[in-house]
Amino acid sequence: MVLKEIDSKQFRDMVRVATHRMGKNAEFVNSLNVFPVPDGDTGTNMNLTIESGAKAVSENPSDSVGDLTESLAKGMLMGARGNSGVITSQLFRGIYKATQGMKTLNAQELANAFTNGVATAYKAVMKPVEGTILTVARVAAQEGANKASETEDVEAVMKAIVEGAKKALKTTPDLLPVLKQVGVVDSGGQGLLFIYEGFLEGLLGENFADQYQPDESEMDEMINAMHHQSSVQSQLATEDIINGYCTEIMVDLTADVPDKKPFELEEFRKHLSGLGDSLLAVSDGEVAKVHVHTEHPGEVFQYGSKFGQLGKIKIDNMRIQHETIVESDEDKQETVDFAVIAVASGNGIRKLFESEGVNRIISGGQTMNPSAGDIIEAIKKSGAKKAIILPNNGNIIMAAKQAAEVSDIPVGIVPTKTISQGLTAMLSFDPDSSVDENVEMMTEDIDSVVSGEVTQANRDTVIDDIEIHNNDYLGIVDGNIRVDNPDLIKATVQMIEKMLDEDSEIITIMYGRDSNKSEAEEVVAQLEESHDDLEFEIHDGGQPVYNFLVSVE
Repeated sequence: MVLKEIDSKQFRDMVRVATHRMGKNAEFVNSLNVFPVPDGDTGTNMNLTIESGAKAVSENPSDSVGDLTESLAKGMLMGARGNSGVITSQLFRGIYKATQGMKTLNAQELANAFTNGVATAYKAVMKPVEGTILTVARVAAQEGANKASETEDVEAVMKAIVEGAKKALKTTPDLLPVLKQVGVVDSGGQGLLFIYEGFLEGLLGENFADQYQPDESEMDEMINAMHHQSSVQSQLATEDIINGYCTEIMVDLTADVPDKKPFELEEFRKHLSGLGDSLLAVSDGEVAKVHVHTEHPGEVFQYGSKFGQLGKIKIDNMRIQHETIVESDEDKQETVDFAVIAVASGNGIRKLFESEGVNRIISGGQTMNPSAGDIIEAIKKSGAKKAIILPNNGNIIMAAKQAAEVSDIPVGIVPTKTISQGLTAMLSFDPDSSVDENVEMMTEDIDSVVSGEVTQANRDTVIDDIEIHNNDYLGIVDGNIRVDNPDLIKATVQMIEKMLDEDSEIITIMYGRDSNKSEAEEVVAQLEESHDDLEFEIHDGGQPVYNFLVSVE
């Protein structure tokens, strides 16, 4: 039987299954990162982006597909994180524009929508690169258009779109040499394929009838929602928090452990509820995930280990977090004429930006990309009449631009890709100049600084003829891996040596939460032996991911 149109119920199913499929495979997409370092987490970003869109669809009671594609696009725009998430949101913005006012979609209209989505996504990227998510979207849409010229069957068109995406994904290593060098396909393209496969499954009704527990990513969203009630938390005194440790565990129920107990979810939940509050416990039969607020995290770990092997574990001190929320809440009413908003992580880094005149800090950076909605919210809370955004990460620039486009006030983006560039750009900020003048002046300055980052490799590989070993320290200069060394101090010294030229004068070293001041001082001592003409500054950055952030000016 030929299905000639997609109605609102079928479209809701497509979105729901696609979101679930993306969530189930987010970690696999993350694993395709080219660099052997903590990256922007493409899978996580795409998952959170489509989840935001799916939520908007679920809240829209309309029986018109055109209305639902509008909700999907707007929800994804607000939730877009990272370059892959922004491109995906633009793809669905184009789909919405092509389906406005349509109650249902026939085969040709479906194909046209995907074609328009591709055109919109390409326009959103200043310099489109083939071998990426754009290639996968383009070839998929072309295959859909070809099939729509032959049949009225919307299922056949959606199948062609999926097959086109699969075909294009296989070609990405041939189009982008770095992918072939590392031996992976493009992560954004893989994520898009999962979304398209979910659309097809939802349309066909496959894997949809069964009810499922929330998966890991969905549970993370539930947890995040619980923890972002800042306005409520700020009314509570820190000392009144009864269960102070936010504790999370994952249990591999398939693993053999001594004296293993049979797993029953309700009994599992019942016992954990006695150890604390704010309990969330879910399982798909193979993995159990737990979130609970408790005073005794060790008891949670011990109990979970009776049913299988513990995987990811996490403990956060909520009393410290609450103090931060209260401090943040105190300045919510502050308004300025011209705001500078920076993305940063680490208390020391935040203080450095604030000392240079930044009005608001959005918590985030590498592995923690804020959404376009987060940036829009920061703009609104500033109360400013105009604003400048410092993304300080290449994977956040597109989300910042997307936020600027829908902001109610003039917003300029200075395309800073590192913390060092952001701090340097602030030296040229002039509150008496216009947004455009500040963007021009601040952008000119970011080229005057060389940025270095030291972090640990998370796998063995070869990049640009540099043999990289898991857990070695990597020296990254302006986005390129230049050093691999098992010794942190040696790796940092070698990296800084590669950053220097005859005009270098000042070296600023910011040590992260996994390093300390004495290690930074040892780096300086070794460099001073051969560079007595250089000036050094050391700061406690407190940043995650990077042992050291270094700027050379």
